[in-house]
Amino acid sequence: MKKKRKSAVLFILIVAVAFFSAFVGFKGMVISGWKFKSFDEVITKGLDLQGGVSVLMEIQENQVTREQLESTKEHISLRVNKLGVAETVVTTEGEKRIRVDIPGAFDSQEIVESLSKSGNLIFKGPNDDEILTGKDVKKASAVLDQQNGQPVVSLELNEDGQRAFSEATGKYVGQKISVYMDDELLTSPTVQTQIVDGNAVITGSQTLDEAKKLAGVINSGALPVTVKAVSVKNVGAQLGATALPNALKAGTLGIGLVFLFMICYYRVPGFLASIALVLFITITLFVFAQVGVTLTLPGIAALLLTIGMAVDANVLIFERIREELRKGISTKTSIKKGFENALSSIVDSNVTTILVGLILYFFGSGAVKGFAVTLMIGIIISLFTALVVTKLLINLAADIGMLNKLSHFRVKREVEHA
Repeated sequence: MKKKRKSAVLFILIVAVAFFSAFVGFKGMVISGWKFKSFDEVITKGLDLQGGVSVLMEIQENQVTREQLESTKEHISLRVNKLGVAETVVTTEGEKRIRVDIPGAFDSQEIVESLSKSGNLIFKGPNDDEILTGKDVKKASAVLDQQNGQPVVSLELNEDGQRAFSEATGKYVGQKISVYMDDELLTSPTVQTQIVDGNAVITGSQTLDEAKKLAGVINSGALPVTVKAVSVKNVGAQLGATALPNALKAGTLGIGLVFLFMICYYRVPGFLASIALVLFITITLFVFAQVGVTLTLPGIAALLLTIGMAVDANVLIFERIREELRKGISTKTSIKKGFENALSSIVDSNVTTILVGLILYFFGSGAVKGFAVTLMIGIIISLFTALVVTKLLINLAADIGMLNKLSHFRVKREVEHA
């Protein structure tokens, strides 16, 4: 009796959390002054959903290294951020191209001109006197300090830069030297001692990724490349205004029909699977918001596809359970064997889909990559909800008596004839 009460409390708690989190996620809520924004407010939407400008830039040099491509990408990102545009997406495509997607209404010609500039990196002293330019920097690298393990940016200067920097650091010991890219402050490290060998270290980065980004921007100023806009597209917001509501209506209708089918065909297990599916959709959208996934129409298609695969996993599990029940095996044992028998099929199908997603991600570009990321995130979460959440709910339901009859599974026991 004690176990039954404990299972009932846990069952109710899981159901309440699933529906409450879904309500907060889709509607938003203010609790004790804390505002929980809805998914619509926090998930970044692609240009096909909200309109904007898409610019494809191409590096004009014949031989382009991966480091130069990444440095140019960071440089362009810095320029775009100066426009004050939120939710801008800058990605590399192939070996020489960089795509910039800027949501909202902007002058595409002005954006192209801004992105095509080579960049101007300047080191300034405390009196705003110019010490170095990008031409004086041979190389910038993100490394971990050997003494304290903190991420830093290591600078290697050329001969002219070495002379100028030695003089400046000797003059400004204990003071700050600021690094600017196109008049935008990147960092202001304090000079600890005179640097005479042309090898300097910039401290202050919180993470190695932050140090890599700073090094990339410095390199882009030290090694400027010529970029040219090869494609400029203005996407009207009218498309998104029509497409997004239609996609949401289609998705809601499809999910509703899936719920109806699962409940009518599988009865109590179908109802439990529907609860797990609600949790799956909520968790997936929450992950999209946290990792910064840009949701596009192909991304919505991938999300709906993963919902279908999540349902498919439940169908496999329930059919295996029903097979065991028809043999006259007890409910608890049938549930256990049903999950065990369905496990290999579920894992095989989902791993295969993840492999396809990886291929699309590494060899695709633009919307194809977005589709692949959305698909893989959804598949991984669907595995969790099918193999953990659904299993937990069914076992709890069996403990409290919700699944103790064959009719609860819509099963008729097979009758052996003499």
